[in-house]
Amino acid sequence: MNILVDTSVWSQALRRDSPSQSREVVRLKDALQGGEAVFTTGPILQELLQGFSGPKTRNRIIETFAALPSITPDRKDHIEAAALRNSLRRKGIQTGTIDALLAQLCLRRGLHMLSIDADFAYMARPIPLLLI
Repeated sequence: MNILVDTSVWSQALRRDSPSQSREVVRLKDALQGGEAVFTTGPILQELLQGFSGPKTRNRIIETFAALPSITPDRKDHIEAAALRNSLRRKGIQTGTIDALLAQLCLRRGLHMLSIDADFAYMARPIPLLLI
């Protein structure tokens, strides 16, 4: 399975004090250890680096993400993410710009989304977003 792991899961998995043992964090660890394809993208890395402080944590995040295949959104992804966000809004589902982009990356590339963020569950109701 090809997986895009949202910031919400990474944030819990990378905590210094005590990493979460949530289903999603355990699923991430299983995917990494089992050789599944775990993808990331620049906005996820940026959100993580903005949310953690200290050079050791920063370096650990950068090293971890250097080992993952990264998807770079292109112009079409941004155009389709905007259309997706507008379509969802017309259906009464509010979503952020980054979340719409992440959903679009999954849709276009056939990736499964691993997230703790309930917004993706709402988004997946009217669109074929594959959630784990």
